[in-house]
Amino acid sequence: MQLTGAEIVIRCLHEEKVEYVFGYPGGSVLYIYDELFKQDKFKHVLVRHEQAAVHAADAYSRSSNKIGVCLVTSGPGVTNAVTGIATAHMDSVPLVIISGQVPTAYIGQDAFQECDTVGITRPCVKHNFLVKDVRDLAVTLKKAFYIAKTGRPGPVLVDIPKDITNQKCEFEYPKTIAMRSYNPMVKGHSGQIKKAVQMLLEAKRPMIYAGGGVILSDAAEKLTKFARSLGYPVTNTLMGLGGFPATDKHSLGMLGMHGTYEANMAMQHCDVLIAVGARFDDRVIGNPANFAGVSRKIIHIDIDPSSISKRVKVDVPIVGNLPDVLDELQKLLEASAGVPDPKALAAWWKQIDEWRSKKSLKYKQGKEIIMPQYVIEKLYEVTGGDAFITSDVGQHQMWAAQYYKFDKPRRWINSGGLGTMGVGLPYAMGVRFANPKATVACVTGEGSIQMNIQELSTAKQFRLPIKIINLNNRYLGMVRQWQQMFHGNRYAESYVDALPDFVKLAEAYGHVGMKIERPADVEPALRETFTKHKNDLVFMDFLTDQTANVYPMVAAGKGLSEMILAEEL
Repeated sequence: MQLTGAEIVIRCLHEEKVEYVFGYPGGSVLYIYDELFKQDKFKHVLVRHEQAAVHAADAYSRSSNKIGVCLVTSGPGVTNAVTGIATAHMDSVPLVIISGQVPTAYIGQDAFQECDTVGITRPCVKHNFLVKDVRDLAVTLKKAFYIAKTGRPGPVLVDIPKDITNQKCEFEYPKTIAMRSYNPMVKGHSGQIKKAVQMLLEAKRPMIYAGGGVILSDAAEKLTKFARSLGYPVTNTLMGLGGFPATDKHSLGMLGMHGTYEANMAMQHCDVLIAVGARFDDRVIGNPANFAGVSRKIIHIDIDPSSISKRVKVDVPIVGNLPDVLDELQKLLEASAGVPDPKALAAWWKQIDEWRSKKSLKYKQGKEIIMPQYVIEKLYEVTGGDAFITSDVGQHQMWAAQYYKFDKPRRWINSGGLGTMGVGLPYAMGVRFANPKATVACVTGEGSIQMNIQELSTAKQFRLPIKIINLNNRYLGMVRQWQQMFHGNRYAESYVDALPDFVKLAEAYGHVGMKIERPADVEPALRETFTKHKNDLVFMDFLTDQTANVYPMVAAGKGLSEMILAEEL
C-alpha cells in the first residue's frame, strides 16, 4: 500500500492507539494536518501556544500512564515547545513530539522557519530523530513510542521535513521493535535483593524513601504492601506524593526543602535507608556533605543505573523495574524466618512521634486575612481528597503538596525537576482529557497563571470544567520569601503590579469568575464552585496574606536537620 509520509504519521498514531494529539498547525506540518482532517480515529486538541501543547500532553501522560503526543511546526513552533519538552524530560514523562522541518534540500540554508531541532532539543530529550527518507518514517515512529515508554521514561522527538510528508512509499507498521543499543534492564540482581532484605530486617532505625519512579512505574500498590508488611516509616518526594497513602499511619509526609520536620529528621537519623525510584536530588537531601555526616546503610532501587550513586554513595544498588524488584523483595520477606526487631522499631517510632509533636505545618488562620494554607485545607475537605490537583510552581505548589493529602497515585501533577511556571492550566487540560469524568483543580498564583493564561480559550472551546484556585498574594511569592530571608528584605522585581481583574478576565473568556477576600467566604465559595458550577470552568481569585511563607524550610547549602521552622504561633 503506497501512502504519503503524512498518511503514514496518522496510521502510526492510530496503530499506537493514540486518543489525543495536542498541537498547533504551521507550514511545515500542513500535509499532516490535512490528513488529520480526513480521519476520525483520534482527536486533535488545538492549544493557543506550543508550550501548552507539550504541557497538556505531559499531564495527559502523568495522569493516565499513556504516552502523550504533540504536534508542532518548525522554527518557532519547536522553540516554543522546548520548555515543555525540558519539563517532561526532568520528570521522566513519556512523550512523543512530532515536529515539522523545512524541506530536506533547504536544511542548513537558513530557510524560513528553520532551526536545528535535533541540536536544540538534544539536551532535553531521551532521544530524537531526523527522518531523511520516507521509508524510515514508520519504523522511526515505532522506535519513538518504544523508547519513550520503556526503561526510564522520557520525551522522544521525531523531526520530519515537509517534503518527506508528501513523498510516498509502501507502508508497514512494525509489530515489535528490537534495538541492539537499547535494552533496559527489568529484573533486579537476585544477590543484591537478598542483601537488601537482610539489611532491612537487621535495621534498628529503618526508613523508606519513595520518589516519582513509584508513580511512573505503577508501583504504588506494591510499595504500600511492602511498607505495611514491615511497619516501617515512609516519606515521599514532591514527585512521589500519592505513591504511598498520605493518610496512612506510616506516612511521614513529604521530605526535603519544604518537607515535614519528622520526615527530614527521620531521613537524617535512620540507620538503614531504602530509596525506591528516587534520585537524592538537591531539594531532597540538602547539602550532600551534611547528609553523609550521619552513618547509614543505603539501598537504592532504580531503573536507571546512572541515577545510582550519582549524588550519594549507596551500599546496595539494585537496577531494575520497580514493580518487579518490589515483588522479589516481598517474596523474600515472606519466605524469610526473620522479622524486624520489635523493640528497636517501637523505640524508633517513639522518636518519630516526638518529632511529629512539633507540628511543623501549623499556621494560624485569623478572621481578617485569608491564609493560603487554609484554602488548600478547605479544598481537600470539599473535594474529599479525591480530586486531581495540578499546580504551577512557587509557594502555592508547596502548600498544595503539604496540605492536600494524596492517597492515590497520579492525582498530583506538577513540575518537579525543572520548576516550570505556567504549567498549571495546560496540565489541568491534559488531565481532564485523560480523565473526562474527574474533578480537576489547578492551584496557581497570580504570577504563574499569566504565563499560559491564553489556554482559557482552549478550555472554553473544549468545555473543560476546570477549577482554578488562584492564591493571589500580589507577589512572586517564593522569590519574595527568599528575598526576605536571604537578601535583606530587598524585594527586587518580586511585587506584581498592574494585575488584571481576574474575574472579568475569566468572564471575557466565557467562564465563571469569583473573588474571595474574607476567610469566612472560603469554604462556601469552594462548595458553590464544586456543586452549583460543577460543569463550568471557575476562576477563584483568593486574596491571601502577602507575608505568608512556606515552612519548614531547608536553606540552600544547609542539611536536612537544619530546618527553619514556622514562627511560634
